[in-house]
Order: sequence, then C-alpha cells, then structure tokens
Amino acid sequence: MLRPMNRADLAALLIVLSCTAASAEEAAPEPSDHLSWFRDARLGIFIHWGIYAVDGIDESWSFFNGYVSYEDYMKQLDGFTAERYDPKAWANLIEQSGARYAVLTTKHHDGVALWNTGQNDLSVVKATPAQRDLVKPFVGALRKRNLHVGLYYSHLDWSHPDYPVFTKEQKRYTDDPERWSRFLRFREGQLRELATRFEPDLFWFDGDWEFDAEQWQSEALADSLRSWRPGVILNSRINGYGDYATPEQGLPITPPEGAWELCLTMNDSWGYQDNDLNYKTPYQIIRTFADVLGGGGNLLLDIGPRADGSIPEQQVDILQQLGRWTQAHEEAIYGTIAGIPAGHFYGPTTLSKDRRILYLFLPQTPTGPVVVKGLKNAVDRIRIVGNGTKLQGQILGEQYWSEVPGILYIDVPAGETDPLMTVLALQLKGPVDLYRK
Repeated sequence: MLRPMNRADLAALLIVLSCTAASAEEAAPEPSDHLSWFRDARLGIFIHWGIYAVDGIDESWSFFNGYVSYEDYMKQLDGFTAERYDPKAWANLIEQSGARYAVLTTKHHDGVALWNTGQNDLSVVKATPAQRDLVKPFVGALRKRNLHVGLYYSHLDWSHPDYPVFTKEQKRYTDDPERWSRFLRFREGQLRELATRFEPDLFWFDGDWEFDAEQWQSEALADSLRSWRPGVILNSRINGYGDYATPEQGLPITPPEGAWELCLTMNDSWGYQDNDLNYKTPYQIIRTFADVLGGGGNLLLDIGPRADGSIPEQQVDILQQLGRWTQAHEEAIYGTIAGIPAGHFYGPTTLSKDRRILYLFLPQTPTGPVVVKGLKNAVDRIRIVGNGTKLQGQILGEQYWSEVPGILYIDVPAGETDPLMTVLALQLKGPVDLYRK
C-alpha cells in the first residue's frame, strides 16, 4: 500500500528530478550548426581538372552530345601527364585569392577518377601517364593552409558498363534491376573511399537529373555519407537531400532561401580550353561576388588547369587581383550576412552579424554623393573599408513631425576610392532599423 508523500519525500523527489533534468541537458547539448564555416567562408575555388584538358574540349559533354566520338574522347587518357602539377602552389594561389575552401572534380561524368579507386580501373593512376593519386596531395596542401576541402563527384557515369545511359542518342539498357543495383554499389564504393580516405568537409555532387531520388536511393546515400564523415556538408544535387542550393552561372535575382552558392566560370568553359579567351574582367567577377554577398550566398569561382597541371596565366592573374581586393575588404566579406533590401541603396550590401555595421559596395566610382534611404538608425561613424578614411554624412529631408527618416548623403573623395570596387562601412547606433512603409 502506498503511503502519503510528506514534505521531506517531496523535497527529495524534486532534487532527484532536478538532477535528472540537468544530466539530460548535459547529455544532449544543442546541436551545432555544421554549416557555420561554410556560411562564413563566402568564397571558394572550383577546379575542373581531367582528361578533357588534353584536347581542350567540353568535359564529358563533348562525347555525350556527339561532338566527338567516345573513342576519340578517351584517347585523351594517353596525354594526361600532370607533370607540372604542384598542389602546394595551387593551395597557395587559392589562399592568395581570399578563398576559404576549394572543390576539386574527383570524377566527372566521363567516369575518370583522379584517385586510385579500387572499384574499377578507370583512373588517372591506372590509365594515364600521370600514374598517381592526384587528390591526396591536394587535400593535404589545403589542410596545411587551413582551407576547407570540397570534393566534386558525379552520380552518373557514362563510361560505366552498368550505367543505363551512354550518350544522348544511345542507352545501354532500359530496365535491368540487377545491373542498376550493381552500379549503385559501385557508386557507394567510390564515395566510401572518398569519404574515409580524404575526409572532406564538403561533397559537391552533380549529375542527379537522369533519375529520381528513389531510384538513386538519395536519402540513404546522404545518411551513409554523414555516418562515414560526420559533419560533412552536401550540396543540393543529391535530389534535394543536401544542405545548400547551387545556382549555376546565372546570378539569381531573388536569392535562394537558406545557404546557397553560385558556381561561376572565369570564361565560358569549366575545364581548360585554349581557344576560350572570353574571360571576365576582375571587376566583373568582383561585381558578381558583391551581388552574391549581398544576397547572403557564397561564390564558387572556377579555374581549369591544363593537362600537365599548370594553371593558365590569365586565371592566375585574375585570382591574384581578386585576392588583393578581398584582403583589403575582408571585414565586409567573411562572416557577414545578407544586407538590406534593394531600394535603400543602389548597390550590394552586407551586415555584420550583430547588424550594427552596414557595408555598402559601390558598383561604380562615385561621381556624386552616395545615397542611403530609409535608414532609421543614427550613424556613429562612416569610413572607407581598406584604408580607414573617415567620411562625413549629411542627412536631408528629415522632419521632426514625420516618422520617415531623412536621406543620408555621403561624399567620397576621388583619391580614396579602390581601383576595382570601393566599400564603405557605416557604424550604426543599434541593429539596423529600416523604414519600409
């Protein structure tokens, strides 16, 4: 028979419950945001490197679309030497550019692996004069410079005998569950190798469009990847089971929700093509980068090394000029968040995480005052990022009887502007507060 609980019993019970709750809290802390480093990084370098650099043709697509025969495409294996490949120099250049991570194409749609895969013989180690693993030394060089490691991997493989699709006009089969299962085991084996050997911080997938999530078993694959490499980040091209969106080439007018990254070529090609000289200027790249920053995204800027591993001089020059600019303006780039809505300022903006510093990216060299509208905060200080020059602001149109804030005018001396893009920092009184009516 249960006896009534007295005060002493009740007090003891409360102590036990309190200790139990405290233990539970200690045992199950709040999960950390595994995307935090990615959100803060803001700039990465994409590297498309493979046998397609030998003849300077479109990676994989050239034979898929029938521009060249598959046999002629694969003859490039014989010319892929990597004899001037210097992963330390690559990592140094990436660091100089201001990038905080890099993504290397470990295997494109042509199926040629840049590492010594045990799943088949189609790798640069076994099938090209390079005869060595090209992924491992690159990963090591990045890590020595505290840069995050991303590995690109194509789900599809147009060279694999068990993959259903061969070219745009030709399929190997339409319904063969046994062969499809065999291919999925091949893919899983390669990804397990990449995850466990190189322990990447990020997987950058491609090629999920030919089949749906159920056929690809994408949810199970995502779970496996996160178990093989806890904390790894996955891009969206795993049928939506990834962590962030990846718009390609075209700058989104309305930024995607959540974390996102724009992947962008320097010219018109992902891999090295010696006849593609249509390079974007450093200003055009920085202008795009600023727009990406203003939308809260990252820029993944692509380079395409030659078949011998050297990086074209024009690409090196662009990365170095980008690096000068990012170094001068790092406070307005790294660790910032999306800026204020369009209409308040005619250009990209970012905010410090506490929302007390507003950064204005000036798309053109000012020919008159810089204008900010609808800013309810008082401004403590205005300065040019990179050289610290203090500027004066003038507020016009403010009326004591109206809640509508005045218009802020800022004069920027011509001799103080950056040759590529000037950035201003506005130190606000309190978190940014905008008039939006």
